[in-house]
Amino acid sequence: MWFSIQNTLVIIFGYPLSYVEFIGTATGLLSVWLATKSNIWTWPTGLLNVTCFFLIFFQVRLYADMFLQLYFFVTSIYGWVVWHNRTGYNMIDILSKNQRIKLLGVLVVSTAIIGVIVKNIHLIFPLVFSKPASYPFLDTFVAVLSIIATILLAQKKIENWWLWIIADVISVGLYAKKRVLFISIEYFVFLCLASVGLLMWLKIMRNEKRLSIG
Repeated sequence: MWFSIQNTLVIIFGYPLSYVEFIGTATGLLSVWLATKSNIWTWPTGLLNVTCFFLIFFQVRLYADMFLQLYFFVTSIYGWVVWHNRTGYNMIDILSKNQRIKLLGVLVVSTAIIGVIVKNIHLIFPLVFSKPASYPFLDTFVAVLSIIATILLAQKKIENWWLWIIADVISVGLYAKKRVLFISIEYFVFLCLASVGLLMWLKIMRNEKRLSIG
């Protein structure tokens, strides 16, 4: 079937690229590029991306990332609705010091709790997950980072790009280790786009402040 990572679309330098990985990669890159432009179409393209990645991560046993795609699906709809209802609104904001401290606490505690669950998920649901999760705590850390970053993106908080940069750096190595090389390369591109997004949003924010003062 097309959604199997064993169903090869093309072989690139000896790497068998599947249909589902190609579609997921292409829509993911498009979604992030649109986000750097603060374009609302980042959300519908993201829906197709997370659907493909859900199928991939189940097959390579990165279960935290797999469940993360369900969250992304819901928050993509949320972000789409929020941005749509703010037609003409483009104000980019930053978090307060207290908000950053709280988010750090949420990140640490959530990673510890969810990581334990993911580590033992094959024991909790043996009929669904026949093998133990790979790199459960590192995988969970990336997942929690991504959850927080998506919320901040929907709220147009500039810190979302810093979190994406951290998550992307880790993901490049993690996916390369799991031999989903095309996704690893994609996350390197995501890393570059997140850096561009940070710079572009800083520029937009400065322009908005000038307009508000003027």
